[in-house]
Amino acid sequence: MQEEYKKEIQIIEKTEIDREIELIKTIINTREQLKRDNSNFEYAQGDLVDYYTYQIKANQAKLDYLIKIAKAKGIEVDMINDKKFTYWDNEEEAV
Repeated sequence: MQEEYKKEIQIIEKTEIDREIELIKTIINTREQLKRDNSNFEYAQGDLVDYYTYQIKANQAKLDYLIKIAKAKGIEVDMINDKKFTYWDNEEEAV
């Protein structure tokens, strides 16, 4: 007889604020990745030129989509920059 798998931890729904913070973090991370891809593209050779071209296009499309969602939720760029600095300050304290 097989035992059924039972969850020991109940999944907790994220609040709207948590979802907005997660969206802001994703926008910040995507923007930073796009900057790195652009920087790496400048020094890429051979097949890496195609790779970074793809990465830049993919991250730009992702960033455009995330910003569209943020605007629909009423999140402004100033809020994103504010959260960016707050997020970094909290990470530094945790170290």
